[in-house]
Amino acid sequence: MVQQHRIYVLQFDKGEPDQQELSCKVSPPKGAGRRIMYYYHDYGSGGGGGAGGGKNGKTPKSRTLSPRGFFGLLLICFFGLVTLLAAPGDFFSFARVKDAAAAAATQQRAPCSGITGNDTLCCDRTSTRADMCFARGDVRMHSASQSFQLVSSSPPAAAQDEEERIRPYTRKWEAQVMKTIDEVRFRRVAPGDAARCDVVHDMPAVLLSTGGFTGNVYHEFNDGLLPMFVTAGHLNRRVVFVILEYHDWWITKYGDVVSRLSAFPPIDFTADRRVHCFPEVIAGLRIHGELTVDPARTPDGRSIRDFRRLLDDAYRPRIQYLERIERKAARKQRRANAAAAAEKARLALLTSRRPRLTIVSRTTSRVIENEAELVSLATEVGFDVRVISPERSTEMCKIYRDLNGSDAMVGVHGAAMTHFLFMRPGKVFIQVVPLGMDWAANEYYGAPAARLGLRYVEYRIRPEESSLAREYPAGDPVLTDPAAVSRRGWEVTKKVYLDRQNVRLDLARFREQLVDAHRYLATSAAAGGGKRKRRPRSKAAVM
Repeated sequence: MVQQHRIYVLQFDKGEPDQQELSCKVSPPKGAGRRIMYYYHDYGSGGGGGAGGGKNGKTPKSRTLSPRGFFGLLLICFFGLVTLLAAPGDFFSFARVKDAAAAAATQQRAPCSGITGNDTLCCDRTSTRADMCFARGDVRMHSASQSFQLVSSSPPAAAQDEEERIRPYTRKWEAQVMKTIDEVRFRRVAPGDAARCDVVHDMPAVLLSTGGFTGNVYHEFNDGLLPMFVTAGHLNRRVVFVILEYHDWWITKYGDVVSRLSAFPPIDFTADRRVHCFPEVIAGLRIHGELTVDPARTPDGRSIRDFRRLLDDAYRPRIQYLERIERKAARKQRRANAAAAAEKARLALLTSRRPRLTIVSRTTSRVIENEAELVSLATEVGFDVRVISPERSTEMCKIYRDLNGSDAMVGVHGAAMTHFLFMRPGKVFIQVVPLGMDWAANEYYGAPAARLGLRYVEYRIRPEESSLAREYPAGDPVLTDPAAVSRRGWEVTKKVYLDRQNVRLDLARFREQLVDAHRYLATSAAAGGGKRKRRPRSKAAVM
């Protein structure tokens, strides 16, 4: 007999007193009765396809245009021109929709995209970044055997002993890290050999791993949260995440975001020994690139800006709670010390007229050695300066609130630059690029920031601004030819340029970037209340 389970959702809004309760719909199996299916198409890079052809594969015959057709074509062109002149925005919006539809049609020819029926199992291993498997029908999670069972009453003869294996992590090309990811099997079983359902879900599951490089904020977003958004965003929260290498701290840290992607609590694959039954399981995540979402490869045209809006929705309740607490504390402070409160209000009024610049500070390697002087310089230029030092234990919504309310962000290349995702489009992101980091800085943060709509400024330091200039003689390849040094391998690059390098900014040179950013923000605010009419351009400051 199938048991009914009531599931209590972890309260991610930690300040809210009431706990949400959600029940998972449970229904007894009805033999070969109707099931609700969620069909997933492969929206990765499009498949091949021939050079064309007519109906039934025959080449269509060419036809000459008749006089009636010619005049009809002229009439269509005339009305199209009138439409373009009258409402060019609408015209090109229509064109973009048509292009997106064509792209989607091409993408549906990719592996596994044409499989839409029940009792099917298919794996797409064509991507260099991640494998994906799709099982549809009566799919049962059996963690005791590290597998999912696809219950097939009458499978095709060729598929009777079918089994697929997958490590659901988005760094397929990195063999060493992939060895640390648990492998899960998908196998067909007869009804008599299937595990008995304990919990029956009427929505699909997505299987993923939070192992690998999890613990590094860049990888937590690039390898995890963004691919989760790409893979499951179109399911409108009617999806259950099944997680390998489950970490409580990860759920605590990113629960606000995960709860915007799924209305149901995630399942710890290893610890939850109940048999969960699903109509569909998607194993693995789709990834489009470094910190990006390609709207041409998503089912509903979502982009990185849609992910940014999801972050807004995820962190807003917690931020509002924190602000209520702070206002309450401020009222108590005013009553206790009216004079101090008046001075604070006066300072707040002064700084409110200045654009806010947040410096993301580092404390180990790639430290800005003259950070205090940088703060003074930015204040002199006209910024209200804040300094934050994110740590692994820092509550994510607090970092989000700081950067979401900032007009500019400055930081040295490293994982913490991932937080540019918290900046609003139209704002300024200045990345200080140490020696040897030119390609990585642009690939991992610069180009994605520009796609988000930020004005990206890349400040590449000179050898004399690097602490390595105090370790190596002038003319050493470490200072003059970092690219050649990097060709010796990742371990050399990491040891020399990542782990042992700090920066001392040339403040006279860096001042130019601050002045330019301040001028840009002031002009933007004057032109449209802080909103840009054109997409901000990127700028590389190589001086």
